Amino acid sequence: MTAPPGRPRTSLSGVGLVLAAGFSVHSGSAVAASLFPQAGVWPVVAMRLTFGAVLLLAVCRPAIRGRSRADWGVVVAFGAVLAGMNTIFYAAIERIPLGAAVTLEVLGPLVLSVVAARRASAWLWAVLALGGVLLLGQSGFDRLEPLGAALALVAGAFWAGYIVLSARAGSRFPKADGLALAMVVASVLTLPLGVAGAGTALLEPPVLALGLTVALLSSVLPYTLELIALRQLPTATFAVLMSLGPAIAAGAGLVILGQALTWSELAAVGLVVVASIGAVRSGGRRVAA
Repeated sequence: MTAPPGRPRTSLSGVGLVLAAGFSVHSGSAVAASLFPQAGVWPVVAMRLTFGAVLLLAVCRPAIRGRSRADWGVVVAFGAVLAGMNTIFYAAIERIPLGAAVTLEVLGPLVLSVVAARRASAWLWAVLALGGVLLLGQSGFDRLEPLGAALALVAGAFWAGYIVLSARAGSRFPKADGLALAMVVASVLTLPLGVAGAGTALLEPPVLALGLTVALLSSVLPYTLELIALRQLPTATFAVLMSLGPAIAAGAGLVILGQALTWSELAAVGLVVVASIGAVRSGGRRVAA
């Protein structure tokens, strides 16, 4: 059976690209967490967004002239959401394990998928995800600090906003031009606080090198891999693979940061992953879009 004209078929190379993008972005988060003791959250966020903006501008070279006020409004809002999402998520992983943070953060896109599906059956997946969150909470406050968990949930709300604004930017700007410009806005918003928080630490070569590594792993490389993968995969398949994020993050946290999860926490991650996949599939093309 052949795929309909104009719709990409699922390919192993496309699947590999999406999984590689996931490992890249969560490995970048793990490297960022390892840098917090030396520089702090704000400086690491500023380095990620600033280096990412410079690299994306160099690759995309977005056109600036001829843009409407509405176009720039989307870019500014997109940049503000990027700044908030990254700052709050990094503040969360400073306090709780990376796998747990991503498990809680992914609830934002999951709720968006459930609402977009407009089907009663989709809410069953939301209930399953809630069960995973409750199970995650059984690990105890010594491992899952309440403030860190709350920050991860807020980051999830920003992630949902990121998805909406990313779609709007994509409809107004070609390729990743809207993202590149939004990264500049996010950099402008976070860089002053990053410099104030780190002082001369941002001038140390090891810190700068790790900051550049975070930008490459968390922004430039995964965005590039995802854009290539979308040319090889149906959007629904792409969305399902992206739902594996909590499991990939748990692996990155274990390998890079030594953050081993308990069996109950692993079960919670599994429940949220299954709920995310189910929510995406129940929404069909509407959610994939």
